[in-house]
Amino acid sequence: MVALIASLAGALILAGVVYDIARLITPDEPCRPPLARLRGRRAALEEAERWLVGLRLHHRVDADTYQHRMSGIARGQRRTTAVPTHHVGGHHG
Repeated sequence: MVALIASLAGALILAGVVYDIARLITPDEPCRPPLARLRGRRAALEEAERWLVGLRLHHRVDADTYQHRMSGIARGQRRTTAVPTHHVGGHHG
């Protein structure tokens, strides 16, 4: 009985090792990303939103730029690809 339980546990461990190795060497990712990656991306988007609100509150960006960037964040982009055309305030230096 003990030998049966030990061999069953060994077979499960071996199956898990084979599965992990197969996942590591296959080039395709699963359709959905792991939950940790989703949480990280969501947290990064929330941080980008807080940063942008801070810029707007301190008059570092104008309303059009703020709206453009906020709509980009709503679409899941942390950064916009276009350079803003309007700047409120100036460069300090």
